[in-house]
Amino acid sequence: MTPLLDRKSCGLIFVDVQGELARKVHQSQQLMTNLTFLIQSLQALSIPIIWLEQYPKGLGETVSELKEMLQADPKTSAVLEKNYFNGMSEPAIKEAVRGTNCQQWLVVGIEAHVCVYQTVMGLINANYSTYILSDAIASLRDEDKQLAVKRLAQEGARISSVEMAVFELLEAANNDEFKTILSFIKQRQIALTKTT
Repeated sequence: MTPLLDRKSCGLIFVDVQGELARKVHQSQQLMTNLTFLIQSLQALSIPIIWLEQYPKGLGETVSELKEMLQADPKTSAVLEKNYFNGMSEPAIKEAVRGTNCQQWLVVGIEAHVCVYQTVMGLINANYSTYILSDAIASLRDEDKQLAVKRLAQEGARISSVEMAVFELLEAANNDEFKTILSFIKQRQIALTKTT
């Protein structure tokens, strides 16, 4: 039996939403809206976030609106730079993941078929339960994203979405975080209607 997400054992790996590439990926504005909602919600739930950047000197830093949110959260790691496409090949990132004691990992970011794909494979190979949030990953070409999702599902990753994951972590409507997150859901819905 596959367990639901458990906030005591769940973390987020935020992969390389950087520079001009983040503005050019397929459906970039929807991606930013979904990532904003996800980060706000996970911060309200005190979920740890591991924040990655691929060679920022060349690719640029994390986009400003998300960077500010990540920097403001004490449960978010300092940004961890990497050169490997697979974040789990970097000793500092591997140690940060291990240090949280989380066994379930949500993974979001870009590009889906390169750094997201390889980092997820690294997590799977290290025996973590890994969840791809399909509306919070992207590539320049949507065909590459779809291929990554299909391949990762075949390799054992679980496929979910930002809202599905957040509601699993919430568990019920009678806890303190629900009202806060409900306001984030409304903001997200308004923002998404502007991008369609």
